[in-house]
Amino acid sequence: MPGPAVLGEAIGIIGAGVAGLINAHVLLKDGFTDVTLISRDKSVGGTWARQRVYPGLYINNVHGEYRLSGLEMPLPENAARVGGRLSGTDMCEYMEKYSATFLEGKAKFKLQTEVLNISRDAEGKWSVLVENALSRLKEVLVFSRIILATGGCSNAKIPAELSPKTAEDAGYRGMVIHSSQFASRLDDILAAVKPHENGNTDDEQRVLVIGGGKSSQDVCTKLAIEGRKVTMVFDTTDVFLGTTSPLPDFLRKSRRFLHTTSVGSAINHFIWRKLGESSFDAFQVPKNSPLRRTHPMFWGIRLSDDGNYRPDCFHALVNAGAIDVISPARVEGYSKDGKSLVVSNGTIVSPKAVVLATGYQSSWSNIFTAEMAEELGINRHAPHTTVTATWDNYKSLKNPPVLKPENKEWTTSIYRGIVPAKNIERRDFAIAGALFTANPGYTNEVVAHWIASYFRGDKMHLPSSTEEAIAKAEEKAHWMKVRFPDMISWMNESYSTSFDFWSWPQAADELLNDMYLPGMRSGGNWLNWVFKVIDLKEIENLTQERENKQKELK
Repeated sequence: MPGPAVLGEAIGIIGAGVAGLINAHVLLKDGFTDVTLISRDKSVGGTWARQRVYPGLYINNVHGEYRLSGLEMPLPENAARVGGRLSGTDMCEYMEKYSATFLEGKAKFKLQTEVLNISRDAEGKWSVLVENALSRLKEVLVFSRIILATGGCSNAKIPAELSPKTAEDAGYRGMVIHSSQFASRLDDILAAVKPHENGNTDDEQRVLVIGGGKSSQDVCTKLAIEGRKVTMVFDTTDVFLGTTSPLPDFLRKSRRFLHTTSVGSAINHFIWRKLGESSFDAFQVPKNSPLRRTHPMFWGIRLSDDGNYRPDCFHALVNAGAIDVISPARVEGYSKDGKSLVVSNGTIVSPKAVVLATGYQSSWSNIFTAEMAEELGINRHAPHTTVTATWDNYKSLKNPPVLKPENKEWTTSIYRGIVPAKNIERRDFAIAGALFTANPGYTNEVVAHWIASYFRGDKMHLPSSTEEAIAKAEEKAHWMKVRFPDMISWMNESYSTSFDFWSWPQAADELLNDMYLPGMRSGGNWLNWVFKVIDLKEIENLTQERENKQKELK
C-alpha cells in the first residue's frame, strides 16, 4: 500500500467537468489528501457549467448514461416526452450536486482560472502557470502529478476568413460570436434581432448559423423557439439516433458487435443502416432533405442520441420552416457592403448576427511548449514502430471511406488513451475525459480508478518497457485510422484528443484487468455477452476491490 508520502503529494486536475470531478472523488477515496481542480469556468460542470447552458439545450445522451455510481440521477422533466433525453440544466445540476456531495471541503478549487503553461522541472515537479480571470494576477502552482481532464478539444476553432477580426476589417456591422459564447451572449442576440412575428417582414432580421454539428443544431433550435429567423449553412451534418419510443437497454448499454465474420459484418452494417434509416423516419426527415447529408454512422463517432421526436426539436423545426437550411454549401466570407456574407452556391445572406458553430480544437497546444510536448510524448509524430496488424479478418471494415493521405504520415502514442507511452514509467501524468464512449459515466469512472491505481504505484498489468508501451499505443492509433478514418480528418491539428475509442465498455473491462480485477461484470457467455446490459452497481465498490487485491498481491 502507498505510504503517507505518496498520498500527501499534490495532484493537480486541469478541468472540472465529469472527468475532473470523478477523478478527484476517487483520489480522495484512495487517501490522497492534496487534490486541486483548476477550471476557467465560474462553476463546476465543464461543458455543462452553469454559464454554458441555457433553457432548451439538450445533450447528446439520455438519462443514466452520464450517471456516476455514487449519486443517483433524477429523471429529466417530461422524461417520456423527450425519450429520457437530458437537458443541459439537468447535467449542470447533477455535476454541481456531485461536487457538493463528495468534494466540498475536501478538494481545493481554482475556478475562473486560466491555465497558461504546464512544464516539468529537473526534479520532476510540475509547474502550472495560471491567471485569474478577474484580477489578471498570475501565479505558479506546483504539483507532483497532473491529470489533464479538459476533454481534449475545448478551445474554439474559428476559420480565419470568418473570424470577428476579419468581419471587422470587412466593415461587417453585425455581431459575430463562436457557439461556445452563445449562452453568455444569448440576450445580446435576442436584443439585436427582432422576432419575425407581428408583421415583421425585414429579411435582414435573422441570425446566420455556420456549421452542421450538434452545437449548430442547438443554437438554431433555441433561436427558432425564441421566434427569430434562422439560416443554417453546412456541407454535412451529424448523424443521430431518434425513435418514436426509447431504444432498449441492450442497444444503449451493451458491448460492441463482432466484426470478424461475413455474417457478423452483414448483421453489423444492417443494424447501423437500419438505425440511421429509422431515425430519419421517426423524425419525419424527407427523403430529399439536406438533413440526410450526414456522416456515415458506422464509420464515424459523432452521434447524437436525440431521444423521441418532439414538435420543438431541431428536425421538426426545419420541417416546419422555422429554420432555413442552405446545404450543401459553405460560407466563403464577408461582403464589403457591411451587412452580408457570401455562400459558395451564390446565395447572399444579410444577418444581424453570425454564430460560428465551426467546432473546437486542441485545448492542449497552447499550454505545452513544443519541447515539453515532445518530452512528455503528448504530441503527434511520425511512427516509431512498424504496425504489422492489418485487421484484414474484419469483414465489416471492407470498403471504408478514404483516409486522407496526410493522416497516414503521423500517429500518437497514448497508452490506453490515458498515459503518454513515452512517460509511462514515471507515473506522474494522466489524461482523463479525452475519449468517446456511449456510456460516459461508467467508462470515466473506471478510468478514474485506473489513474488512481497508477498514481499510487499499485501493481498493475502494464507494459514492461517504454518501448513496449509505445508499440501498443501506436498499434491502437493505427486501428483508430482503420476503424474511424473520417474521425482523423476533423480532430485537432496539434495534438490528438481521441486516443482510444470505447464505443462500448469492452475496453473498460481491459482497464479492470489491468488492475487485476475481473471484467465482463454484466455476466453472460461467449454468445450473449455482447448484448448484456451494463450496470453501475458493477463498479460501485471498486475502491475496496482494488485495496483488497493489492493486499492479496503483496
